[in-house]
Amino acid sequence: MDELTLDDALEELVSAEDFLEYFGIEYERSVVQVNRLHILQRFHNYLGKVALPDDEEGRRALHAKWLQQAYQDFVKSDALTEKVFKVFHMHEPKTHFVPLSSITVNKTES
Repeated sequence: MDELTLDDALEELVSAEDFLEYFGIEYERSVVQVNRLHILQRFHNYLGKVALPDDEEGRRALHAKWLQQAYQDFVKSDALTEKVFKVFHMHEPKTHFVPLSSITVNKTES
């Protein structure tokens, strides 16, 4: 895949292992086996927050940097802590602010 453009190569990559190998990132199989979808989603989230350079070399370097960071996030932590997917946020307690000025007392006559 080295002779392909970055865009062409990205279309060919299927698994987290494919991405890590393509970008030359060393990884522990056990970390990837448990967190592959989380790693790829975090990688996608990181890339979505930055402006990609126009040149191929710059884009390739940025992709490698953020994939490495996404992988490291799950080496140091776990899926429950990182909460990459929406499902992990669904049952978190919700907080609502009620200003004191909006609280009223209703007096009922006896």
